[in-house]
Amino acid sequence: MASSAESPPPASPGAGEGGLAHHRGVSLTGEGGLLQRILALREGGIIVVTLLVGLYFTLNTSTFFGTANFKTLLPYVAPFAIFGAGEVFVMVLGEIDLSIGGTFLFAPYLFFKLSASAGLPLLPAVIVALLACTLVGLINGFFVAFVGISSFVTTLGMLFTLEGLTLIISHGEPVNTPGAQVTHTEAKVEHIVNGHHIVLTESVNHLGTFAKIFGAGTYSEIIWAVVIVFVLQLVLTFTRWGLYTVAVGSNKLGAAEAGVRVRLVIVRNFVLCAMTGGLVGILEAVRSATVQPDTAGANEYLFLGIAAAVIGGTLLAGGSGTVAGALIGALFLGVLKDGLILQGVNADYLLFYTGLAIILAMTINIYVSRVRRGHSSG
Repeated sequence: MASSAESPPPASPGAGEGGLAHHRGVSLTGEGGLLQRILALREGGIIVVTLLVGLYFTLNTSTFFGTANFKTLLPYVAPFAIFGAGEVFVMVLGEIDLSIGGTFLFAPYLFFKLSASAGLPLLPAVIVALLACTLVGLINGFFVAFVGISSFVTTLGMLFTLEGLTLIISHGEPVNTPGAQVTHTEAKVEHIVNGHHIVLTESVNHLGTFAKIFGAGTYSEIIWAVVIVFVLQLVLTFTRWGLYTVAVGSNKLGAAEAGVRVRLVIVRNFVLCAMTGGLVGILEAVRSATVQPDTAGANEYLFLGIAAAVIGGTLLAGGSGTVAGALIGALFLGVLKDGLILQGVNADYLLFYTGLAIILAMTINIYVSRVRRGHSSG
């Protein structure tokens, strides 16, 4: 971590665009309607698009706006939000991390080996699996920051390496996730029928505490996502780590001359991103109660996680980004897919419509950003 003796670098042009908490040139408390205030936010464009898409499906699908569907939607949104949150810290540097698809696939299998085969308790097994992901991030950061290899090439190679390693150790076979099994117990339940008390024996399903916390609980995964997004948004906006991240992404040479340890910033951001990939893998394995050696599924999670970050307002060129926007971007993707499924859209068309919607959402987002910058400069 950077020494406290270092003096913070001068504020870069993108430093004030970290998210919801910091905006220059636009007053959120001045006169104007609710829509104007929303559009004044960096995430304003995608917020409006998400609301419009949600409104469309609410009006055209009777079951969309309901508790049952809400519970179905949340587990889809959460992993992309966590993926996007980690990816933002790398993308603000002007880099990209494709290896999170590999840690997503590898971490659950390592967790399985440590717990089921080696007999390690569940929580220590999770911690060791995530530490292995930090090693992946260290390797990625080393090759990018010290060797000078492109982050795209480095992390693409790591993605293939981890996916291949997972297939080797799993032999391509799915396994049951440790600690995620449902236990069945018999319980006596009293019913009143026509004034008579009748006692019946019913089977009751129970989830362990570990499973409820690490993804199998109805709201556990979205709670993880919200907490991670909230903490990382605070880090990016208000801490020296976040300030240095934006400074390095805006101007590496200028940041180095100002006393920022650029290589250290790059390495630790890759470590953070790799850990989020591993955490999502474990959460999803516990939620589904199965560890699947599915490389296609891992790659889909990877690209939709990156899409969530980009849709949410993080620039691929670096220097500016928002973790909160990644959560909104993930929500947009979740609402879109859920709504299309409820409308009975053929599965063959889902990716087609998703791709068109992403392009349209980004077009609107960029247009709103240009209008906002025009008002700000004016």
